Amino acid sequence: MNAIKIILLVAFVIISLLLILLVLIQNDEGGGMGGLFGGAGSAAFGSHSASVVNKTTFVFVALFFLTAFCIARLNRKPALKQSLEPAAVENSDSSVGSTEEALDILKLLPDVEKPVVPAEVEMNAGE
Repeated sequence: MNAIKIILLVAFVIISLLLILLVLIQNDEGGGMGGLFGGAGSAAFGSHSASVVNKTTFVFVALFFLTAFCIARLNRKPALKQSLEPAAVENSDSSVGSTEEALDILKLLPDVEKPVVPAEVEMNAGE
């Protein structure tokens, strides 16, 4: 699976570079995509027929999007399906145990009738 990812990534970089070069070498006559929708002639897609450079550019654009889509599909992470119910059961079990332990500790403590006063306070109070 990793080999496919690497091959697709290398192909994506090569296609990207070739696409950049093809766009740079096209004629700047205004007969590109704007001419397709102008309806300036009797032809279905304008008066100018597409040159070899334009056809090659369209092919590389299609390859660019296809490889980008494939790379994205291969690199996606699976969705995590988590249920909150087991976590709630574990938390409720631990809280019940700690409450019971706290009650047991309180039962072991002796009942104190008067508060404990430090020795220094008792000596100062007698003077």
